[in-house]
Amino acid sequence: MALVYLEWHEYAPAEVAGAAVTIGNFDGVHRGHQALVAAVRRHAEALGGAAVVVTFSPPPHQVLHPGSERPPLTTLPQRAQLLCEAGADHVVVLRTSPALLALSAEAFFEDVILRQLAARAVVEGYNFRFGRGRGGSNDTLRTLCHQAGIVFEEVPALRLGGEPVSSSRVRAALLCGNVRQAAEGLGRHYRIEGTVVPGACRGRTLGFPTANLADVPTVLPATGVYAVRAAAAGRWWPAAANIGPNPTFGEQTRKIEVHLIGFTGDLYGQRLAVDFVDRLRDTRPFTSVNDLVTQLQQDLQHAQGILSMGKL
Repeated sequence: MALVYLEWHEYAPAEVAGAAVTIGNFDGVHRGHQALVAAVRRHAEALGGAAVVVTFSPPPHQVLHPGSERPPLTTLPQRAQLLCEAGADHVVVLRTSPALLALSAEAFFEDVILRQLAARAVVEGYNFRFGRGRGGSNDTLRTLCHQAGIVFEEVPALRLGGEPVSSSRVRAALLCGNVRQAAEGLGRHYRIEGTVVPGACRGRTLGFPTANLADVPTVLPATGVYAVRAAAAGRWWPAAANIGPNPTFGEQTRKIEVHLIGFTGDLYGQRLAVDFVDRLRDTRPFTSVNDLVTQLQQDLQHAQGILSMGKL
């Protein structure tokens, strides 16, 4: 895999030029995105060239609307890795600038698709828009590609439950705590990564030591307790995670706490990946520590039961 960073006016390196190309934000790399990359892969093999995905950093809406920043579903390195796992040979990252966003659809086609990338095939989703003010549609792109002798394919929406899979739907599912629905759209469990930092060590005194995560740059599922799996010491562990406060102890700060079932060791300072498999319950206060411990024991049994049905 080659991850290539370019200004919009720079020429692409030789291994990227003359490829089959798809362009978009691709946040989350959901099943609809994966279908796009698969189509690009087919065109690349037919042409004897590379399969190239072009994305943007920062997201265009952040440049157009300063202050609109929000956590993404995937970081840029995660996105690039997932796109390559889906079939891309190279991921080109265009730096989003006011000058790039000011290009008309026709100018974007001429300057980026033709001159910069020298694309020989272009594949886009059913709702693709491009150019200044999102003025270009697939009809525009189809016409421009035809005039330039470039192959064009529009990939229809991939639907689940009658609705198109989209990054917005995945995000909404996560913010409601429906991690199973999010996984259906993604084609995999939703993953966060963070650094393990010291906590209050209360879990250890209760018999349930937790890894407390900080520096998580992506969307967090809704407050609640989840069955998860966590990567540590070279393997995946069954685990339970709490996202939210500790109301039993009067704490209202939102935390991410993960108990790895059967793990012993020190994880401080390490990066921990956590996959969300299912939601167990809401976060709530308990009248006594003993009631909390009983519930935690039930949570772990429930989590183990869910996770034993899937492959860690």
